[in-house]
Amino acid sequence: LEGVRDRIARAALAVGRAPSAVTLIAVSKTFPTEALRAAYAAGQRHFGESYAQEALAKMDALADLSDIVWHFIGPIQSNKTRPIAERFDWVHSVDRLKIAERLSAQRPADRAPLQACLQVNVSGEATKSGADPDALGHLADAVATLPNLSLRVLMNIPERSDDPLLQRRRFASLRRLLEAQAPKHPGMDTLSMGMSDDLESAIAEGATFVRVGRAIFGIRA
Repeated sequence: LEGVRDRIARAALAVGRAPSAVTLIAVSKTFPTEALRAAYAAGQRHFGESYAQEALAKMDALADLSDIVWHFIGPIQSNKTRPIAERFDWVHSVDRLKIAERLSAQRPADRAPLQACLQVNVSGEATKSGADPDALGHLADAVATLPNLSLRVLMNIPERSDDPLLQRRRFASLRRLLEAQAPKHPGMDTLSMGMSDDLESAIAEGATFVRVGRAIFGIRA
């Protein structure tokens, strides 16, 4: 965890950004509750989960840690929206209006609006989730009208690559999409991009959330 924090700080300072401008999400899916508790003890507060049932069990087990911020970062099936709407603080993988509408309708009235990220398929991979960049404007306009969602973020998961130039091009394309939407949706102020292997490239292109699992917890089973 300290090593990842150091990487984030060095990457931010290298491009003239404050390290505090980048929030680390520890991607804890498939790892036991004990691992999350250990990361919490080391100062980590934001955790990312991709499987709703697994996440709910962890939330219950860690209920004594009241300041954890929970992020749902996996693909969302229509029949799995309710626990996400009810229990999470952020959702990073909204890629179609139907999902957004269900999340808004199922968000409890006593909770703050769910912070919503629109996932964009910037690399055009058929196997990847995410809205088409050309359809993003219509999706953002529609999601922005939903009463229990706060439209904040664009998110992407580009193809794996060891080429820093390709990494930066993919992240830059998401940044430009955010810049294009910002005049209409000033609340869209966040970029969720960058993982264990490419967080430096993401931070260089403006990432405000980086989602890191393996570099913190090790290789997933």
